Amino acid sequence: MPLPPFVEKTFPFTVDLPGMINLMGTALYSEPAAAIRELIQNAHDGIVRRRRQDLGFKGKVRFVQNPQEGILSVEDDGIGLNADEAEKYLGTLGIGITGMLRRNPAAQIDDGLIGQFGIGLLSTFLLAKRIVVESRRFGEDTHPVRWEADGSTIIRLSQGSRQTPGTTVTLHLQSEYQHYAQSNESIEESVRKYADFLNVPIFLNDNEQRINLLQPLWFEPEADEDDLLLALEGWFNETPLGVIPIRIEKPVVVQGALYISPQRVPGFTDEAKVATTIRRMIISRSIQGLMPPWASFVRGILELTDCRPTASREELVRDENFNTVKQTLENILFNYFERLAKDKPAIWEALLGWHRYALSGSALENERLRRLLRGTYRFSTHRGKLTFEDILDRSPASAIFEDEADYVLWYHGDRRQEAAIESVFAEHKTPCVHATMTFEEALLGEMAFDTMKERKMLIDCRVAVPGTKGFSQTILGAKDSMPVDDDWEEYFASLDARIFHAECASMQPVYAFLNERYDLIRTIDALKQGGHIPDAFRRMLDKHLDGEELPQNEILLNRRHPLVDRALSHAPLGAQAAVLRVLVFQTMLSAGAQLSHETRELFESDLQQIAKVI
Repeated sequence: MPLPPFVEKTFPFTVDLPGMINLMGTALYSEPAAAIRELIQNAHDGIVRRRRQDLGFKGKVRFVQNPQEGILSVEDDGIGLNADEAEKYLGTLGIGITGMLRRNPAAQIDDGLIGQFGIGLLSTFLLAKRIVVESRRFGEDTHPVRWEADGSTIIRLSQGSRQTPGTTVTLHLQSEYQHYAQSNESIEESVRKYADFLNVPIFLNDNEQRINLLQPLWFEPEADEDDLLLALEGWFNETPLGVIPIRIEKPVVVQGALYISPQRVPGFTDEAKVATTIRRMIISRSIQGLMPPWASFVRGILELTDCRPTASREELVRDENFNTVKQTLENILFNYFERLAKDKPAIWEALLGWHRYALSGSALENERLRRLLRGTYRFSTHRGKLTFEDILDRSPASAIFEDEADYVLWYHGDRRQEAAIESVFAEHKTPCVHATMTFEEALLGEMAFDTMKERKMLIDCRVAVPGTKGFSQTILGAKDSMPVDDDWEEYFASLDARIFHAECASMQPVYAFLNERYDLIRTIDALKQGGHIPDAFRRMLDKHLDGEELPQNEILLNRRHPLVDRALSHAPLGAQAAVLRVLVFQTMLSAGAQLSHETRELFESDLQQIAKVI
């Protein structure tokens, strides 16, 4: 049977108001208290619009609580509404007076207005079961108007009773939000959270002491730096290590202040905690993604006039202006730190010392930051604390042994080795870097690479162990370094180390150079064999270590020492071999090595063999 013809028709777009209110509460706003912000915003805009017509007018907003009736009212003495405006703007989702003015070029909209989306009044249904608006238009001989709604699709418009210009919004609160009518703290907390800096005073009940800060010093064009520091200290409850006033007009308008926090951040992945405002309304107390990743220790407050809020006004739209502000702020921070490093090096070194790990760890990903740190960040070396530039100046390559580098930078990464390395390098002017923090080895290499690009020179970073090119010859003064014979390698097999021998400049019989990753990987293998690592974690470790050359400890036997030379001149048998192996065991233990149970048994066996011939 054929289908009947399709009947075309037109019909108006409808909105399920209860469904929309639920959507706003669950998806648009993160918390119902945002309705308080929207009420303040609407009252503020009414006052600002009246100021345009009445130049001597100041204006104010007042919250009035009625705990007995469960009612909260917000009063303003702004421009108010007439009946036509109340009907057109209050009951139509997405149409607000301020938004309409912004879209009308002829309206010459005042930059002080905050509203934009036309959903503010509707958001109050997050708190209220019924809303009543009483308003009277300033400058017009018209009746006051009363607008009432209860969350259904019916709105009642009638003649109001307000005698003076302005607007009162009264919320008949839902049972779970009665505290807004009963608790002063609930209102004060919301005002300070959203409107602490608004240039309209906000009052509560009959109290004539305003709730909001009103005129924060960091927005003043010529604030004294000491006063600014005290103001920031009061608002953030910590003493800044350094203050950066912000006054930018181009390419975007930014004003406010940043400061260096005395709180050490725990890692490299934290974000700066910077509050942002648009026309003094607080958008976020900790905006994400605005400050550079390396500036996790920066705090502050910024007015971002050229940025746009999202509809919830709890975030900023990530558009071209946002990205321009982000780039501008990073440049400001760099300029500030670079000026400090040049003009006030003591202050910069104090800041760098305080936030050493945050800055140096972040520098791995930021070349300009590395360039700043090259002459100021001090690595620990056997010659004391030295900057990269100091280390480079003292590390020219040997003209005799080097034909592949202009400079050789020596380092090690095992904290257990510091004493041994300092002993090895004691007679050398060339410093050895104690790169014992995980990131410092990479930072040293990145700084060397940057310097090579800039200065067209060859710089090689090398780990200070016998197997590294040039180490035995230039540092140990060793001649003809080579692996031991197969018999001796088997004799030392329990150490699972690379064994070298050479005639060195000193008389020390044995040198032990440990590799921290060797012990780590050995521990992981033992845990895997014992079934103590979950499968998912084991697969992650296997993937991370796949293809990596297994690191090893390295032992150098000094043939200049008579005992070593005599022992190596024969097969590894008898008391001489046992004495040499005991020396190796002891040197490794002194360096912090973890010897296996099998190795410790050999150690005891060698001691017993030596005791028999003494």
